[in-house]
Amino acid sequence: MSKVADDTPALTPSASQGSRLASGLGFAIVCAVTFGLSGPLARPLLDVGWSPGAIVLIRISVAAIVVLPFGLVTLRGRWDLLRRNAALVTLYGVLAVAGAQFCYFSAVAHMQVGPALLIEYTAPATVVCWMWLRHGQRPGRLTLLGAAVAAVGLVLVLDLASGASLDPVGVAWALAAMVGAATFFVISADEDNGLPPMVLAACGLLVGAAVLGIAGLVGLLPMRASTSAVAYAGVDVDWWVPLVVLGVVTAAVPYTTGVAASRRLGSRLASFVALLEVVAAVVFAWLLLDELPRPIQLVGGLLIMAGVVGVKLGERTTATDHSLELP
Repeated sequence: MSKVADDTPALTPSASQGSRLASGLGFAIVCAVTFGLSGPLARPLLDVGWSPGAIVLIRISVAAIVVLPFGLVTLRGRWDLLRRNAALVTLYGVLAVAGAQFCYFSAVAHMQVGPALLIEYTAPATVVCWMWLRHGQRPGRLTLLGAAVAAVGLVLVLDLASGASLDPVGVAWALAAMVGAATFFVISADEDNGLPPMVLAACGLLVGAAVLGIAGLVGLLPMRASTSAVAYAGVDVDWWVPLVVLGVVTAAVPYTTGVAASRRLGSRLASFVALLEVVAAVVFAWLLLDELPRPIQLVGGLLIMAGVVGVKLGERTTATDHSLELP
C-alpha cells in the first residue's frame, strides 16, 4: 500500500528521528491539554440539565464540521483509501470517538471526575498489554517502572485519599470509556492503512456524530438540553459558548493532533503522554471551577511526567536490544 509522500527535506536518520520525536511530543501535549479542558467545561452544563448524550452529540458534530474540509483537501480524491479502510474508520468513529466521549461524560454524571479519569486512564496499561499480546512487543523493565511511577502520580493528582465514593454504574461507564481511549491510541498509531491523520480524524468524527445522532433519534440516547446560563470562575456565560469551545478546542484540535502524535510516538508512548490530560484537567478545574489543586496533586503531576520519561527510555532500550538480536 502506498504511503503519503513526504515533502520535507532529507535528514540524517538521527536528525529525522529527533525531529519526529519532538513534533510527536508537541502534538501529544496539545492533545492532552485540550482534551483536559472538556471535563471542566462540561460539568456546569450537566449541572443545569444537559444530558451527556446531547453534549457529546453537539461537541462531536461541531468538531466534524470544522475538521471535514481539511480532511477532504488532504484526501485529494483518493476515495479508494476510504473504501479499503471503511471498517477501520467505522470502528474508530464508534469506539474511539462516540463511545469514548459519551461513556466518559456518562461516568462523570454518576461519579466524581477524579475516579472517572483514573479508571479511564488505565488505557495506557491496556495498550501495553495489547501490543504485547497482539504484536509481541514485550515491555522492558524501564517501561514497567515508568508505568508504575505514572500510575502513582495519577492517583496523587486525582487525590483519591479525600474519600471519593465509587458508583457501580459510573465505574461501568468509565471502564467502557477506557476501551474507547485504548482504541483511539492503537488505531491512531497505525500507519499501514495509508490514511493521513487529518482524514482519519475527520471521518472518525463524522461517523461518531452520525452514530450519536441516530441513537438519539431512535430514543436509545437521552437528549436533554437547557438554555440556562452556566458559570465559570464566577462569570455567567450563554449556554452555547462552552458548546462551541467543546467542539472546536476540546474535540477538533485533540483528535487531529492525537492521531499525528500517535503516528510519531507509537500507541504505547502516546498513551502515556496522554496522562498529562489529568494534570491539565486539574488545572482547568482550578481556573474555571475554583477547585484549587492540593500540593499532593502537584507532586503527582511531576511523577506522571517522570513516568512518561521512563516509558520512553524503556522503549529506546527495548528497540536497541532487538536491533542487537538481528543477524
